[in-house]
Amino acid sequence: MDPARPLDGYVVVDLSTGIAGAYCTKLLADGGAEVIKVEPPQGDPMRSWSASSAGAESDAGAEVDRRAGGALFSFLAGGKRSVVAGPDDRDFVDELLSGADAVIWSRGSKLAESLPPAEIHRAHPRATVTAITPFGLDGPWAQAPATEFTLQAWSGGIVGLGRGSPDRAPVYVGGQVGEYLAGAYASAVTLAFRGRGELIDLSMLETSILGLTYYPVTYFEMLGRPWRDARRLTVPGIARAKDGLVDIGCGTAQQWFDLCAMTGHVEWIDEESELTITEQANLHADELYAWVAEQTVDEIRDLATAFRIPNAPVANGANVESLDHFQARGSFVTNPRDGFRQPGPPYRMTPPLLAGPDPAPLLGEHTEHYREECAQGRRRTRSTTVDARTGDTALPFEGLRVLDLTTFWAGPSCTHLLALLGAEVIHVESTRHPDGTRLIAGIPVTVEQWWERSPIFSGLNTNKKGITLDLQSRRGRELLGRLVQTCDVLVENFTPRVIEQIGLDFDAVQRLRPDAVMLRMPGFGLDGPWRDNPAFAYVIEAAAGVSWLTGYPDRNPYEPYSVGDPNAGIHALNGLLLALEHRRRTGQGVLVEAAMVDAALNIAAEQVIEYSAYGALLQRAGNRGPAAAPQNLYRTNEIDEFGRLDSWVAIAVTTDEQWAGLRHALGDPPWAADPSLSTAAGRRAQHDHIDEQLAAWCAERSGDQIVDTLWNAGVPVAKVMQPHRQTELPQLRHRGFFEVVGHPVNEPARHSSVPMRLAKGPDRFHRHPAPLLGQHNHEVLGSLGLTDAEIAELEAEGVIGTAPAR
Repeated sequence: MDPARPLDGYVVVDLSTGIAGAYCTKLLADGGAEVIKVEPPQGDPMRSWSASSAGAESDAGAEVDRRAGGALFSFLAGGKRSVVAGPDDRDFVDELLSGADAVIWSRGSKLAESLPPAEIHRAHPRATVTAITPFGLDGPWAQAPATEFTLQAWSGGIVGLGRGSPDRAPVYVGGQVGEYLAGAYASAVTLAFRGRGELIDLSMLETSILGLTYYPVTYFEMLGRPWRDARRLTVPGIARAKDGLVDIGCGTAQQWFDLCAMTGHVEWIDEESELTITEQANLHADELYAWVAEQTVDEIRDLATAFRIPNAPVANGANVESLDHFQARGSFVTNPRDGFRQPGPPYRMTPPLLAGPDPAPLLGEHTEHYREECAQGRRRTRSTTVDARTGDTALPFEGLRVLDLTTFWAGPSCTHLLALLGAEVIHVESTRHPDGTRLIAGIPVTVEQWWERSPIFSGLNTNKKGITLDLQSRRGRELLGRLVQTCDVLVENFTPRVIEQIGLDFDAVQRLRPDAVMLRMPGFGLDGPWRDNPAFAYVIEAAAGVSWLTGYPDRNPYEPYSVGDPNAGIHALNGLLLALEHRRRTGQGVLVEAAMVDAALNIAAEQVIEYSAYGALLQRAGNRGPAAAPQNLYRTNEIDEFGRLDSWVAIAVTTDEQWAGLRHALGDPPWAADPSLSTAAGRRAQHDHIDEQLAAWCAERSGDQIVDTLWNAGVPVAKVMQPHRQTELPQLRHRGFFEVVGHPVNEPARHSSVPMRLAKGPDRFHRHPAPLLGQHNHEVLGSLGLTDAEIAELEAEGVIGTAPAR
C-alpha cells in the first residue's frame, strides 16, 4: 500500500488551459491531490501542443495523438482525471465543484468563461478558487490580450539585469518560463489558503516581475539610479571551450579575485577599484575568452570548482540527462505512459511523500465514473477545515514560527512570502557574514550605516525579524539550537557542507524538535558530484537548460541571470507547504530538499521531453518562439531615458483571428493580403518578410501609439519596459502591487508585494521594514530567557552585534 501523501483526499477541479494552470495542478497532483481536469469535447488545446510541431527551431518534429495528448501534456497531466463537459453540462460541473476543495481557473475555454471565478466563489464559498490571468481579474488591462512573451516585456524582464549585447535587440528568456513561474505561484498560494474559502486573483504580470527582475523599483527609489543602464555580456559567462560551452561567473568580489588567480592574471586584481565586478571583467574579456578556448569543458570546470568559482556545463535537451550529477541523483524518470524521459519532482522529502509519476489520462477517461457518482449523490462533502488557531480571515501563516538561515535571493524569497502572509520569520545573519544582499548595492563603506542601505535586502526581507549569531562560536551554535526548539520551520540555502559543519543536519534538528520541518535549498542538492559547488542563478540556469533557449542562434546563449533564484524560492515554498500539511495530519517532522537546479529542470522540462519523445532538439531563436508567429521585438521612434534610439515593443500573434486584427490595424497593406499568411505555418515561413514590414511600421510610431492601435485590434503587444519603470503601469497601480515602506535609515520607497489580490483581503502586505542588522537580538534572545547582562556579554564577545565586523 502506498504511504499517505500530504494531499490525499484533497479534491481540485481544474478549469484551466495553458501551461500555467496545468503546471499548478501537476504540483498539486504530485502531492497526492485528486485533480479532475474538465475538458471540452475536443480536448484541452494542450493535448495537441508540441513546441517542435508548432514550428520552433528544432531538428525534428512531432506527430501528436489528440485523444492521448502529446508528450508535454503527458508530463503535465500525470495522475490527473479527465472529464469531458460541454455547454449543456453546467449541472454536472456544478456537482463537481460542490465537492472541490480547490478550483483552478483560467480563460481559454467556453466552459470556464461561462463560469467566472467570482460566481464560482459565491456558489461554493468554502472552496479556494485560484484564477490565473495575464493581468488580473479587474483593472484597466483586465481584458487586454497578452502572451507570456508580451508579459515579459511589460514586466521589464526582457531588459532584465542588462542581459544581452547592445548591438542587438534585447532578448526574452526562452522556454515559456513565465508560464511555469505563474503555475508554481498558483500552486503555492492555493495551498497557503487551503480550507479558507478564498478567491485568489493571481496576475501573471506580477509573477513575471517577481521572477524575472530584481527589485528594480526599490533599487531606483532608494539609490536614484537603475541597476543597469545598458545591455552588456557577462564575462566570461557562457563561453566556448575546446569541446563545448561552459558557464563561469563571478557573483562576488572574492570570486573575481579567484578567477584572476585561476587564469594566471593576479595583476588584474584591484581591491580599490571603483568599477563593478562586471566592469572589471569586461576590461579583460578578450584574454578571458582566449583562455577558455584553450581548455576543455571538464578542465575548466575542475579548476573552477577547486577555486570555488561558480561554474556549470551548458545543458540542452540532448545532453542534460547524460550529465554525471543528474545521473548520480536520478534527476530524470521515465514517463509511465509514453516512455520518454522527464524531470522528477522539483523537491524531495524524507519521509518520501510525493506521488508518481502516474500516467496522464485519455480524453474523457473518467467522465462516466464522475457522472455516475454525481447521479447517485456519492460526491463527498468537502473535507478540509480551517485551522482553528487562526480562523477564516486571518493571514494563513499566522502562528507559524520560521528560523530563516538563508542569504542572497533564492532562500529569502521563499521565507519572504511566508512573512508577507503572516509568519513570524527570524532572519539570522552574523556580523562576520551578513546576508550577501546587504553587500551588493555598491554603497561605499564610507557612507554611514552603508550595510543598511541595500534595496535588494530591503525588498526581500520586510516583515522579518533580524538577529545576528556567530555560528562559528560554541555560544552561537548553542543559541541556534535553543532557537530551533522554538520554531516550526527551519530554512537554509547554504552549500551542504556549511550546515553540516555547524552540526545542524536533519537528524540534529529532529533531536531538538521532532516535529520541525527542515527546508534545505542547496544549489545542486544534498548529494551527487556537484553538491558542494557554489550556485548562483546563472549556473543553475545553464545547468538546467534555461540558458540554452535564451539568445540568438548565431551566438552563444545569454545567461538569463534572473529566474534561477526566485524560481527556486517559489518551488521550495510548495515543498514546504506539503511538508506542513503532512505535519498537520501526522505530527511528524519532514526534511524537504529543494535543490535550485531541480526547480530549474522542471521549468525547462520541455527540452528533454521533446528530445526524448520526438528527437527534437529545441533551439534558441532570438525573440521568436513556438507559440506565436509573428513574434518579435520592433524598435519604436523614441529616444530612451539614456539618450539612445533603443525603445522597443513586443508583438506576438497567436491565432489567425489576431493576425486578421493586426492586418486591419495596419490598414490592410497589400503585403499582408497574401493568403498564405492567414495560417500560422504560412506566417512562420515568411517571418523574415513580416518582420521587415512590422519594423518599418513601428519605426514611425511611439510605443504608446503602437500599443493603443494593436490592443484595440485584439493583438497581444507590449512596450519593453525598463524594469525600474514598472510603477508607470496603470494596471499595477490599480491593483496596489507596489506599497510604500518606511525605514529607520532610508527614505520611504515602494516595494513589490504579492502577485495576487484576495477577496477577503488584506489590502496591504508589508507591515514592517526589513530589519536592521541584529535589530531584534534583545527581543528574540530575551524570549529564550537570556538576561540583559547575558546579552551584553554576548555582544562584548562578538557572538552578536549590530554592525559588520571589521
